[in-house]
Amino acid sequence: MTTSLHDLSATRNDGTEQPLSAYKGKVLLVVNTASQCGFTPQYQGLQALYQRHRAEGLEILGFPCDQFGHQEPGSDAEIATFCERNFGVTFPLFKKVEVNGAGAHPVYLYLKKSASGLFGDAIKWNFTKFLVDRDGKVVDRFAPATAPEKLEADLVKLLKG
Repeated sequence: MTTSLHDLSATRNDGTEQPLSAYKGKVLLVVNTASQCGFTPQYQGLQALYQRHRAEGLEILGFPCDQFGHQEPGSDAEIATFCERNFGVTFPLFKKVEVNGAGAHPVYLYLKKSASGLFGDAIKWNFTKFLVDRDGKVVDRFAPATAPEKLEADLVKLLKG
């Protein structure tokens, strides 16, 4: 039984398996991303948060997803190149996943079960954000339209916690 996000693992963008227990003691912001979405510029805000707070224990985990309007059609390598070239992304990116439906990744099954959104468990769109404490427990869920800088105060509270 999954009792925290740390019980799970996910495949990194480069194909290596990443046990999420490696992030024990870190505050996590988990985001389903897409390269051709109206919210794609949020990569810039996410990277800025990462740069400002990484030394305090923040990790941002990006999970590309192509379930919303086919806005993430590229391969994992193309996604990584796009993110680095256009937004200077240095936070961890994972392999493209499904966040809803029968093929939903276990990370997203746990996140959705832990924090329902406006429309129940389902992820509504790209750039839904989950804030996870140092023990791997979901603290909050933020809508796609919530800009990364708008959740900085909540994030800082957890980091100082």
